[in-house]
Amino acid sequence: MSGHSKWATTKHKKAVIDQRRAKSFAKLIKNIEVAAKIGGADMSGNPTLVDAVQKAKKTSVPNDNIDRAIKRGAGLTGEVIDYTTIMYEGYGPNGVALLIECLTDNKNRAAADVRTAMTRNGGTMADPGSVAYNFSRKGVIVVPAENTTEDDILAAVLEAGAEEVTNEGDTFEVFTEASDLVSTRQALQESGIDYDSADVAFVPNLKVEVDADTARRVFKLIDGLEDSDDVQNIYTNLDLSPEVEAELHADDDE
Repeated sequence: MSGHSKWATTKHKKAVIDQRRAKSFAKLIKNIEVAAKIGGADMSGNPTLVDAVQKAKKTSVPNDNIDRAIKRGAGLTGEVIDYTTIMYEGYGPNGVALLIECLTDNKNRAAADVRTAMTRNGGTMADPGSVAYNFSRKGVIVVPAENTTEDDILAAVLEAGAEEVTNEGDTFEVFTEASDLVSTRQALQESGIDYDSADVAFVPNLKVEVDADTARRVFKLIDGLEDSDDVQNIYTNLDLSPEVEAELHADDDE
């Protein structure tokens, strides 16, 4: 029975991955639509759209889907795109802070989805401002580490406004002020350095290191929140030691 069980588990994991991929595609498409609505379909004059398209392409969203999303967002198809950004604040297991960013055309549905996911997975909602004060709005550029070095990146981006470069193993993360994101991304491109994504994100000012059990419960909560099509991004002050990361990787290999 072990072979059948392993196959069933693998099939289940593949189904979960496929489902997440579909949800990821939908959220990336929504980003493109909003960027095109705000700044128009001309990518040469819309850096936010450039970044949204780049991220979608890196995640293998088909070009036809991307093109249709740009046209829809820019109003070239006659469809009306009307999304509102809402930020919810809360705490996960052991007081881990969460900022939950929704992009929705139905505020009541988004609020119900977030509250239900929090209640079912050990989270609690927080008053506006009680969590957000611990986060700063930053530009974050993710650069694959395989063809470049930290020194190469630093040489390219320091004069463009980068504040910090961190080594995350498989990737480097470049942090900037939100207003310097475009100039820093362009500096990387001009230096021939490829990047995976460039986003404005909420970065914690102070991180909290947790054990593996807490991390598992926080990730379960995040998975529950991400099941909602309205939840676009989740930011947390979770910090994992190398030992905890290794333990979690071992879970994935089982």
